[in-house]
Parts: sequence; C-alpha cells; structure tokens
Amino acid sequence: MDAMVAREQVEQPRYPGRFRAAPERSRRIARPLGLVARVRGVDEELLDRIGTRMVARDEVGADLAAAMSRPRGDAERVTMAAFHRALARGEPEGHRRADTALARFLAAVEDTPSWVDFAQVERGGRALRRMGRTLDDVLLTLSLIGGYRFGGPADLLVATGGLTGSTAMRRLGETTEWARAVISPGGMRRDGEGWRLTVHVRAMHALVNRRFETNGRWDVGHWGLPVNRSDQAATLGLFSSTGLLGARALGWVVTPAESRAVMHLWRYVGWLLGVDDDWLFTTEREQNHFLHHVLLVQDDVTPAGPALAGALVAGQRGEWQRRHVLGLLRWFLGREALRDLQLPDAFPWTVPPTVLRNLVLSGLVARTRAGRRLLERRGDAWTRAEIGRRFAGARPGVAALPDS
Repeated sequence: MDAMVAREQVEQPRYPGRFRAAPERSRRIARPLGLVARVRGVDEELLDRIGTRMVARDEVGADLAAAMSRPRGDAERVTMAAFHRALARGEPEGHRRADTALARFLAAVEDTPSWVDFAQVERGGRALRRMGRTLDDVLLTLSLIGGYRFGGPADLLVATGGLTGSTAMRRLGETTEWARAVISPGGMRRDGEGWRLTVHVRAMHALVNRRFETNGRWDVGHWGLPVNRSDQAATLGLFSSTGLLGARALGWVVTPAESRAVMHLWRYVGWLLGVDDDWLFTTEREQNHFLHHVLLVQDDVTPAGPALAGALVAGQRGEWQRRHVLGLLRWFLGREALRDLQLPDAFPWTVPPTVLRNLVLSGLVARTRAGRRLLERRGDAWTRAEIGRRFAGARPGVAALPDS
C-alpha cells in the first residue's frame, strides 16, 4: 500500500492542465508588458514556481475555513460571530490563550512585518484617491475585464455566481467598496475598515477554495486549486502595477515617489491576503516582470470570459457609458481582446479628452498641496457616488461569509 501511494504521488502532474496551454497566444498577449518591464528573457525557474503554486493554497486561511466548516456543536468550530468579534477586537479574553484556528489566523494577520511603513501606506492611498474616475476606469477595463481573456479565475467567478446576470454591478460594487476602504485615510491600520475588509476577503477566499475543492464542481487537475497562490499574486498585481500602467496610458502623471508609495500600499495588502513573500514586490518593474511571466502560462479564453465581460458592459448606466467602457477596452487591450470576449468593436473616442484632462489634473493641479487635497476630495466624492450607483440604493458592503 505504501508503495502504491508513493507511486501515485510521483505520477501526479506537477502543474495543472491549464499551465502553458496556449503558448503562442500567451506570448502574443504578454509581449507589450514584456517591453514595458524590459524583460530580456524567459525565467524558466519563475514559470515553474507559478505552475507549482497553481496547486498550492493559503494554509493559514485553509485551517480557518476548515474550522468554520465544522458541524454545529463541534467544540473546534469557529462561528461567524466569533470571527467578526475577532476582527473588531471584541473576542473573549480566553481566545488569545487558546490554540485554535481562529487564534492562529488572527495572530498571523496581526504580526505586521517590520518593513511596513504606514506613512508610506497613507501616501499611496492619497495618490490613488486623487485619480478618482481614472483609477476606476482602469481597474474595470484593463485589470478586471482584461483578466477574463484567460480560463481559470473567470470560470470560478461564473461557478460561484460572481459576476453574471443581475448580480454583475453589485459584485463590481463590492470590489470597489473594498478598494475604497483600502485607500481611505487610516484604512489599513489595525482598526481601519480597509484592514478588516482585507482580512474578511482572505477568509472568504479560503472558504470558496474549500467549498469548490470538495463539492465536485471544480476540475483541479486542469485549473489548479480554485483560489491558488499564483492567481492570488497575479490578482494583486492587477491592482498595483497594472493600475499605475493603465493610469499613465490615460495621461495621468505618476511620479517616482507616488509609484513607490502605491506599490508599498499594495504590498501590505497582499501580505494580509496571504500572498507569498517572494511575490510581494516593491517596484513596478519587478511586479510587471512577474505579471509578464504569469501571462506566458495562461490558458485560452473560455465561455466564462465573454459571459462576465458582457454582463459588466451591459450593466453600465446608459449607452454613453457602455461605449466609453468598450472604447477603453479597445485602447488597452486591442481588437483581438474584444473579439475573444465577444464584445463589439468601439473606437476609443473618449480617450483623447481623458488624456488631456488628466495631464492638466496630475501635471498641474496635483503639483500643489491645495490642488492635491482638491483632487482627493473630488476622487472620494466620485467613488462614493459610483458605489451608490452600483449598489442601486442597497447598503454597500463586501460579500458576506457563508455560515456553514
């Protein structure tokens, strides 16, 4: 029996089936980012780590998810109430002394690394808040919809009912609300809303991972784990260096100091989410080098991609906004991406005035303290209004954790 187990372990594939499943397409899509990141060659060792971590999970989160999934009455079960008390620092005194999954999880996220500079975190948040609508446009089109060109994470979103049909704008609103909390003043302090929501998201990811690993609805052999360490690290990069890259493409001037601050902010967010330390990057170039290699290993588009992209485009308010989003997709991703996602081609007619406006705002207005404060207030007001529209009058929030 031991020999049989050993043989099965040896024969188990090192990578999931999706790994490097569409090499020509992936190289073509990755080429522009490779030029930006000045990638001079393919790092096969990095590709190997990306592939192997597609079947690796956040073990701290997994332990918590297992405890939250225990049957009612089990002494080791972690309830939703206990979890939320822990996040709010209202847990019973005995909780800290107990060796429980919740205590270990809380100890892990509260053991803030020495490299975290909260003044730099605040500067990063302010730089992003000043971008206002431009940041939202980039995250929606380049980061979010752009990621739907590849199978895997998009298929998981469809499987969870994430961004299809009537839920599209609400789930988009949840992501926007989380990002708003992360970049808000004091948001990433221990008692900040951004900190709590980020830890909440980590627990949610772990619960989704556990559910789809065990319910028979997910092909781990082909897709890897539902929420795996490679996809988590790649998603973080979509908010950090990809967000900055897209903002520049729309005319926003990002200074070196702002770049460092934004990267520092998302590095800390990634640490809280459980992203591996060696994939928490300090510079845009390092992050883009990593993302270039992530693109090289992706699978082709699946039906989930067009379903998700179509739902988000259709959910925009009015024809003008829909054409604006389609034009941005054409600007950022090109015609091939629109065809892949089964979206109509659209000329990026809103891009030139956006670039001109952003050059003035970031190149002139943002050069004074009063101008920066004005842009931050304007950005905050626009984000609050957009969140209200996406929630259609309902109370904003982030997806609730299922009470198993």
